[in-house]
Amino acid sequence: MEQKKNPKVDLNRKTGLFFNIGLIVSLVLVITAFEWKFYDDLETIDLGNLVEEETEILDIPITEMPPPPPPVLQQPEIIEVPEDEEIEEQVTMELDVEVQEEKPVQAPTKINAPPPPAPVVEESDEIFLVVEESAEPQGGFEEFYKYVAKNIQYPKQARRMGVEGRVIIQVVIDKDGTLTDMKVLKGIGSGCDEEAVRVLKGSPKWKPGKQRGRAVRQKMTVPIQFKLS
Repeated sequence: MEQKKNPKVDLNRKTGLFFNIGLIVSLVLVITAFEWKFYDDLETIDLGNLVEEETEILDIPITEMPPPPPPVLQQPEIIEVPEDEEIEEQVTMELDVEVQEEKPVQAPTKINAPPPPAPVVEESDEIFLVVEESAEPQGGFEEFYKYVAKNIQYPKQARRMGVEGRVIIQVVIDKDGTLTDMKVLKGIGSGCDEEAVRVLKGSPKWKPGKQRGRAVRQKMTVPIQFKLS
């Protein structure tokens, strides 16, 4: 059996009582500290009798100023001016002219003017983007795309992978209509880009672009569509 402690010697028995007593004492000290008032000896100051000095307000009479005298009007003086004397001047002119008999005037001989020089046509290799008459395939674009559909071969890799899309190729149409300087601007890969360039290289000559009536080199973009049927 466990041995119980004697309640008389148990130290925890009166813990609550001591805690409450300490709490009450602390509250009393705090309240006393806040409520305690200090009164300082204030010296009274004799301010004496304050007498307000009355200030006299004097009314200053308004002085009336006489109006200014009216301005003196001077009558204009009329001065007679003698009439201008008319001066007649006689101008004499002596003409010393020898009159000769008229001689018959010969008609001028006709001179044949030289023919105008032939216009010089400057050959230039400048590549135009926009011209007055744009280049186009022989027979129009409808015939061109018939040629593309007939000659293009769908790459096996692209067909196997199901690749479809549009290949955009930049090409320069030369003065004689030949397609040169081909460059793939947008491709879809899987051999479709190379096949589009191959078909364009085998294309018939186009009608070249014209600027001011003469053939020029023109840069264009040609789209070629790849679509599985």
